[in-house]
Amino acid sequence: MEINKDLIAASSTPIVLAILAEEDSYGYAILKRVRELSGGRMEWTDGMLYPVLHRLERLGHVESRSEVAESGRRRKYYRITSRGMAQLAEERRQWQAVDATLRGIWRALFLPVPASHPASAASLPQGA
Repeated sequence: MEINKDLIAASSTPIVLAILAEEDSYGYAILKRVRELSGGRMEWTDGMLYPVLHRLERLGHVESRSEVAESGRRRKYYRITSRGMAQLAEERRQWQAVDATLRGIWRALFLPVPASHPASAASLPQGA
């Protein structure tokens, strides 16, 4: 299943912030984590990720630092700031409202989310 580019763009901020809330990370590792969390359904590219990271850095939601990895390669690590944590909480509230609205519409139209779908009601805790 291919996910609409508009949905990918809209979800990029909360996804990146949530990944960085887990731990500091660098570009390739973030791309890998997105792929892992989405079960392979979201394949981000460098060209999609780095503008998001740079925007979040300009907004003060993330900070970066350069480090030399064990391999000797220089990497830019990103970490979420307290402003970024507050933004992540706001993003979560907004996405929960959108999710609840869509679930209500689908229930009203008798369009159930397939049980095999990871976002099905059965697989999510109440209020998640």
